[in-house]
Amino acid sequence: MASSCRRPEHSAPPDVVKDLNSCCVLLLLSSRMIEIQTQMSERAVELLSLPEGQPCFLLDVGCGSGLSGDYLSEEGHHWIGVDISTAMLDVALDREVEGDLILGDMGHGMPFKPGTFDGCISISALQWLCNADKRTHSPPKRLYTFFSTLYSCLSRGSRAVFQLYPENSEQLELITTQAMRAGFSGGMVVDYPNSAKAKKCRFKNMKGKSVKKGRDWILEKKERRRRQGREVRGDTKYTGRKRRPHF
Repeated sequence: MASSCRRPEHSAPPDVVKDLNSCCVLLLLSSRMIEIQTQMSERAVELLSLPEGQPCFLLDVGCGSGLSGDYLSEEGHHWIGVDISTAMLDVALDREVEGDLILGDMGHGMPFKPGTFDGCISISALQWLCNADKRTHSPPKRLYTFFSTLYSCLSRGSRAVFQLYPENSEQLELITTQAMRAGFSGGMVVDYPNSAKAKKCRFKNMKGKSVKKGRDWILEKKERRRRQGREVRGDTKYTGRKRRPHF
């Protein structure tokens, strides 16, 4: 039986919904809400497989009031948070979170230099890109813009973990297709699959760590271009082979 609860991404654009929610700061910062957010953040960081005992530089997409950032700080990591809602970022500032905050729409891409971050987490934000809140919005294009720019700003071998609530299998396929097209590899991790309330879906992506200019790097780059729909020469036994020096 379908739930009668309306999904928040269908009620209004994310900046509007989050601004309305920010009026209930006491609810946002209730002990129960903090506990839930901390648990989801802890699981996301666990799936990042970060080096043990080493502080990392992480990106929190859809950071909201900074609850996930609090957990990152407690674990000794440095972080930058991006969110579309001015009101939610104001709450984070009032709470004096340790990370840096940026106002931005994830559908416009991540404005960072290549290789900036050691990993990325995102809690309950990715599904918003599957909606067209404006006439100019194309979910596939916005997802690809997000994933391709995120891929660029992650260091090689790092991971991105998204905790999300996919509406249906088509939405999940759309997200997966655009992530792979941008160069990511990975898949879904589902916790408590048999529980309607406790079930959590996490989309784990990895940026490959092939040696640059080697055969693996060339094959990976060619495969990525094929997924982007570009014309690519076929692979042969000579692909990636070093040429003899010419005199």
